[in-house]
Amino acid sequence: MHILLIHQAFAALNEPGGTRHHEFARFLAERGHQVSIIASPVSYLTGKTTKNKQVETEMEGKISIYRAYTYPALHKSFVHRLYSYFSFMISSFFISMKIKNVDIVWGTSPPIFQSFTAWLVSKLKQAPFLLEIRDLWPAFAIAVGVLKNKVLISLSLWLERFLYRHADKIIVNSPGYLEHVRLKDGQSVTLIPNGSDAGAFSPANTIQIRKKLGWTDKFILLYAGAHGMSNDLPAILQAAKIIEDNESIRIVFIGDGKEKNNLIALAKSLKLSNVEFLNPVPKNNIFDYLQSSDVCLAILKPIELYKTTYPNKVFDYMAAGKPIILAIDGAIREVVESADCGLFCEPGNPLAIANAILEMYHNRKELEEIGERGKVYLEQNFNRIMIAEKFSDMIEKITGSNG
Repeated sequence: MHILLIHQAFAALNEPGGTRHHEFARFLAERGHQVSIIASPVSYLTGKTTKNKQVETEMEGKISIYRAYTYPALHKSFVHRLYSYFSFMISSFFISMKIKNVDIVWGTSPPIFQSFTAWLVSKLKQAPFLLEIRDLWPAFAIAVGVLKNKVLISLSLWLERFLYRHADKIIVNSPGYLEHVRLKDGQSVTLIPNGSDAGAFSPANTIQIRKKLGWTDKFILLYAGAHGMSNDLPAILQAAKIIEDNESIRIVFIGDGKEKNNLIALAKSLKLSNVEFLNPVPKNNIFDYLQSSDVCLAILKPIELYKTTYPNKVFDYMAAGKPIILAIDGAIREVVESADCGLFCEPGNPLAIANAILEMYHNRKELEEIGERGKVYLEQNFNRIMIAEKFSDMIEKITGSNG
């Protein structure tokens, strides 16, 4: 079977960002399938061009990654972001049409525009169209205030419904998305959740890493991921201000995004000495940092729609065996509370975040046990290999292929 994935924000294991699709591609290749991926050379985290090669291959040629031209100003403004999306939408179409003998076309959203390209390519190649929903765009963009123009909103809502209606199969990565997709006329919807693979990464030399980073005598609260509008990271900085008298606690941000410079400026204006900003780390290295921290944090703005999400970072935290402070309500709260691996605190409430940090700090002897509970729960319920096998079985059924 030959799978064609069109994914502007694709991140390989040696790049920062979510690597679900690379991990799936490697699993599919191990089962004997051919996977072609059309991706952007521009990092969705940093907005910088990171890849120059037009084609990369791995696993003896079973995986081919094509880099399609993308307008390189992703983080300048919403208008520039649209230029980026449309440029990739067009360039990925022409590369797609040169790829032969495709059995299924896999589109993913957001950004939703590349999924239209995937649908069009599937029709021209007479192959099934698989649509993956990774968040509820444009609903999220409208809710957070990124998408305001009434004409663009109408067009985006039309495109969303069009794709839902014309997909041969839809997959979502959170159970919270199922109702939304079905209400928008999505048919044949399957949950293929986010997850992580605790066994894919070796135990880190945490003593050496902490010494190198200057963390030896510190209690480290770590946030790893995008620094965007949705992430509500100013609330963490405000929490840092509340607890600044406790010099043993340090809050570390790893990642990048449109808001990073603003966050650094805010930390300076608050005169914070207990926060640290680090550059993005490739996925195959991030577990060293996670394992070397004491507690990890996941946060989103207090928007009702965000209760539907399954943020991938939470599963990575669990895989690393770390206790979690969770400032996200809804579906992911149910996971953390079922695993009994962290503390929930009210989203958008810096005082609640500060109190959760202090509670973890004052219960340091219990942290290893709390983190281990999360790791065991993940291995039993959200293991990436188990999820990839379910995904592979599904597309083999769609295409009538077993290799």
